[in-house]
Amino acid sequence: QVQLVESGGGLVQPGGSLRLSCAASGSILSIYGMGWYRQAPGKERELVARITSGANTNYADSVKGRFTISRDNAKNTVYLQMNSLKPEDTAVYYCKVGLIRTYGGRPEDYWGQGTQVTVSS
Repeated sequence: QVQLVESGGGLVQPGGSLRLSCAASGSILSIYGMGWYRQAPGKERELVARITSGANTNYADSVKGRFTISRDNAKNTVYLQMNSLKPEDTAVYYCKVGLIRTYGGRPEDYWGQGTQVTVSS
């Protein structure tokens, strides 16, 4: 009923940049929260950044000043601009979208399939 499609991952050298995108489609009435999480090998999934429907944002301390989250409500899409990438940013990045599918429906969370980001020289 709801699909999230991520794109933009890849291999980049330290100091480089990448832009991730996550587009939601399907039976969607409204989207409230959108965010990005990441999971490195052997580690738990952690919050990277999130943005509310009112465009309020918050970031993990490790990415403040380097990453920027944004959203395009008309396209049901959330972006993560990642600059000054470091090897420790290497992980699988997942988008998470909180939405309501129908009038009177309950809020639901959906996850993207994940996209690999590798920062290495």
